[in-house]
Amino acid sequence: MNKFWIVLAHTYWTRFKSKSFLITTGIFLLFIIGIANIQSIVGLFDGDNEPDIVGVIDETDSIYPTLSKSTDQMDSSFVLESVDGSLEEAEEMINNGEYIGVLQVSFNEENLPVGSYHTDQPSNTSVSNILENQLQQIKIAMATNQAGVDQAVIESIYSPVTFDMVPIESADGSTAKTEEELSGARGLVYAMLFLLYMTVLTYGNMIAMDIANEKSSRVMEILISSSSPVSQMFAKIIGIALLGLTQIAIFIIAGYVLIKQKQDELVGGMFEFFGLSDIAISTFVYAIVFFLLGYLLYATLSAMLGSLVSRMEDVQQIMMPVILLIIIAFMVSIFGLNAPDSSFITITSYIPFFTPMVMFLRVGMLDVPFWEVGLGIGIMIVTILIFAVIGARVYRGGVLMYGRSSSLKDFKQAIQLSKKE
Repeated sequence: MNKFWIVLAHTYWTRFKSKSFLITTGIFLLFIIGIANIQSIVGLFDGDNEPDIVGVIDETDSIYPTLSKSTDQMDSSFVLESVDGSLEEAEEMINNGEYIGVLQVSFNEENLPVGSYHTDQPSNTSVSNILENQLQQIKIAMATNQAGVDQAVIESIYSPVTFDMVPIESADGSTAKTEEELSGARGLVYAMLFLLYMTVLTYGNMIAMDIANEKSSRVMEILISSSSPVSQMFAKIIGIALLGLTQIAIFIIAGYVLIKQKQDELVGGMFEFFGLSDIAISTFVYAIVFFLLGYLLYATLSAMLGSLVSRMEDVQQIMMPVILLIIIAFMVSIFGLNAPDSSFITITSYIPFFTPMVMFLRVGMLDVPFWEVGLGIGIMIVTILIFAVIGARVYRGGVLMYGRSSSLKDFKQAIQLSKKE
């Protein structure tokens, strides 16, 4: 057991002190700090933060006051300014940078407003869309007034319909989740999917590269003769898992500190800030369980495959099956966010390679019976144990294989070598 801890500690500290780990962690910390201070950063480039100005040539002598008032109420990024000169003079002011555009308003044959927006930035449609919508509202008000329809009636017609979704108790006695619970759960599911996806790709590949690096330096021959293959394999898996948890913990702590500084007025703290306060504690427990089981499953597979190669450049090729599996699981889960109760999602949630993502998706979005979740967890545990047994044999034989080896057909050769030991 002492040898297990020696390998684990060596794996952890070697990676922890590496330049790649420190640089990657530093870059992500800078990214988190940048996101938390995005408004301040944008303000540095906005100078005095004065809003843009849109000139208005009002040939109706009546539209501008209403249009200006409605635009100001929208708290848009621009303000309107009446233009007394001609359109040519206004366009010259656009070229000089005084205006970002000029709106010309007039009446048509039916005495209703029409407009044309002149700008040297036609790709920026946000301003023109706002002006068009506001002018459309003014046109509707004027048209209904000409027709003798009361404005209050028009506002009542265009007001959104009151529509509520009320969850009821199902036949088995369970109650569907409310919209608030679903919104919070959906955010947690998204976070879990991306976290597991990035973790498997990053740290699974790290495990395979660590093993290939030791094989290329011939250190593996000494290690495999002094400790059991299962002990060595899981020492590396757990060592790199702890490295990943360390990095994730650093990011979470940094994010929490920044949120506390920016959101001291929040009663619920970080959980309320992200809309997670309505999620049941059991959902967080399932998130941890499925994350750890998913990592162990893919890490065991990565260690087994990594033992088949002895050159760093062959790692990516041998890891392709793992990458494809996690990509498929991720895509299935993204599809399942819109249809978590479909038969396809239910079936795939019991496929061990997909269970960590898809079953957690169902747990987060639906009221899944405990026996179904337990069955999924049981299938994963059995699969991990099977991979551990097979992986130990492949690992023991694979670490003794040298030369160019990047094909899955080398499984047989690795197992045969393990029997000779």
